[in-house]
Amino acid sequence: MEAIHEKPTLPQRMALHMLMAACEKAKEMGIKVSVAICDDGGNLKAFSRVGGASLLSVEISQNKAYTAAASGRPTADWYPLIEKDPALLHGIVHTNRLTIFGGGLPIYIQEKLVGGIGVSGASSQEDVHCAEAALSVLGGANL
Repeated sequence: MEAIHEKPTLPQRMALHMLMAACEKAKEMGIKVSVAICDDGGNLKAFSRVGGASLLSVEISQNKAYTAAASGRPTADWYPLIEKDPALLHGIVHTNRLTIFGGGLPIYIQEKLVGGIGVSGASSQEDVHCAEAALSVLGGANL
């Protein structure tokens, strides 16, 4: 019989702390964003839309979180990977929920992918700053 492997998961309480950190960073920067956190299966775990954030940012933030969780890489890494390959550039972007611009980051615990965070509503770089603020919560966690 094969051994059963346990894997770390993102605790709900930690997801909520991360969500608040991203929203606080957005407030500090004076921007209005939506923030989504999903587990490693792409399932929404926590979400917030700051008052006044664009309605478009709701779905985009969730797609950024999904892309980061599904691929294990920041969403901003996608475009440089595909920009010189016309078939990929014009084909893979039609993949449902794939986002190829900044604002989505994978979430790792104990070097294991446990989910993704997506922030949308400002510039790609500002979205990334908010997502990074959320990930900084993990640095102070005792996981």
